[in-house]
Amino acid sequence: MTEKAQFEQAEERAVREAYGRDGHADCPRCQVQMHERAIGGGSFGLGYARQREWLLCPQCKRSVMFDLKRGTRN
Repeated sequence: MTEKAQFEQAEERAVREAYGRDGHADCPRCQVQMHERAIGGGSFGLGYARQREWLLCPQCKRSVMFDLKRGTRN
């Protein structure tokens, strides 16, 4: 099998867009609903705090991590 262990950029983008639009996303490879795991990113007095989301596919184990406000990986 030559399939990559990571999502392609277009697949990650589609997951982020679906999550932002619908509040959930399906794995682009397995078509099953991805599990959500919030990741803390406290500000520690810096005046900002990131709110990151980690979406994991329960079937193929691929994942997407992104900043909720920005809708980007960073």
